[in-house]
Amino acid sequence: MDALAFPAGVAFMRQQLNHVAIVEELFRSRLLGEPAPHAATNTAEVPALEELAARLEASDRWYAGHLAGLAPAQWDEALRFRFADGRDGCMTRREILFHVLNHSSYHRGAIGHALDQAQVPHPADTYTVFLHETQPGRRDGRLPD
Repeated sequence: MDALAFPAGVAFMRQQLNHVAIVEELFRSRLLGEPAPHAATNTAEVPALEELAARLEASDRWYAGHLAGLAPAQWDEALRFRFADGRDGCMTRREILFHVLNHSSYHRGAIGHALDQAQVPHPADTYTVFLHETQPGRRDGRLPD
């Protein structure tokens, strides 16, 4: 998106990515039983896109590794924590992981809308497209091994 032509759109997208990164980092700390790394779910100063991209890529790697290392009994373990608003919370690991996935999908949709408003071509951001692009055998009716 052209930052000069659409400064509000670029600022909105950066804010959305910042929020997603913070929420993923907050829930990572909750999964690990560590102190919250952020006091709120957004910041007054929004990092540059390059920093946000690096944080989100690191988060993707961490969550993939975390999922791979979970034993079946851990999925439904209840975790107690404090939300950024100061209220207490309790969720299972399964619920937290579902929330993180669903939360980022929601905000990616908002970013997609901003791109549409600026008439910026972008790939479809749907799970079905992702599956079939990364596993082309599905088009022939084959599931991965």
